[in-house]
Amino acid sequence: MNILIVGGTGMIGINSALHLQARGHDVALAARNTPEVDHPAAQFPILTRDFTRGEFTKADLAPFDAVVFAAGNDPRHMPAGEDPEDFYRRTQSDSVPVFAALARDAGVRRFVQVGSYYHQVRPDLARVSTYIRARQLADEGARALATESFAACTLNPPSIVGATPGLPARRYQTLAEWGRGQRAELPATAPPGGTNYMSVRSLAQAIEGALLRGQPGKAYLVGDESLSYRDFFQMFFDVAGTDTQVEVVDKEHKVLPDAFIVQGRGNAIAYEPDPEAVALLGFARGDVRRAVAEVVAMATGRKEAAQ
Repeated sequence: MNILIVGGTGMIGINSALHLQARGHDVALAARNTPEVDHPAAQFPILTRDFTRGEFTKADLAPFDAVVFAAGNDPRHMPAGEDPEDFYRRTQSDSVPVFAALARDAGVRRFVQVGSYYHQVRPDLARVSTYIRARQLADEGARALATESFAACTLNPPSIVGATPGLPARRYQTLAEWGRGQRAELPATAPPGGTNYMSVRSLAQAIEGALLRGQPGKAYLVGDESLSYRDFFQMFFDVAGTDTQVEVVDKEHKVLPDAFIVQGRGNAIAYEPDPEAVALLGFARGDVRRAVAEVVAMATGRKEAAQ
């Protein structure tokens, strides 16, 4: 299958590209900027386009059998001072369905949108969160275009554990150093509450499953393990081999600020993905701790190489 991954230089995009390539697919990436030569995305053909500015054309998309849309924006991406309504309308609720319609009109036959789990697990949150409402509208708008000849579906994953190969995310660099006892300014605490987690490897497997077997118009709630924030943080200390025990403290946390706990500090989002969806999409369960160990090892190796 000839596949274009939009948002291909991001953590989800590049891991999916490498997985799909290893599975024998032809993969190209689309991103706003050309990656550096040492970035793992540099090995793939690159389209430098910004979907929020309407820069894609039907001619750009026509060569592809399938498109994976992994360019969603969340609160981490919103510029300071930006109006949330305008930002999410431009990057989610309006632009994603427009892009999906362009793919359909270009003759793309399969379209997999990588969304977010909040509105599928907790529809009530869409009534109070501009971000979640925008995610919901982007999801529903793209799936509404589905036909027998345009198999558009959505994967709604939870918090993803992983990193760009060779380029650990700053957050995981911090968590790895914290687990090794190298961040004295960060107490061994966690806010109350929790969520579901999933490795980026499992998500890449689910993306391939959706490309091959996803039903047109279907939204799949995917995920792996529901954990308290305390138990998730504790993994980093355990993987590092320290005997530190994380305590729950009901106050804003430097590693996980309240702005990133969309359901509110003290609340948990816990669920089990549908076993039939797991089987259909073919993704691994029980992979979170392995993913934590992998990103800690990656972050540790990068820091030691720089010293």
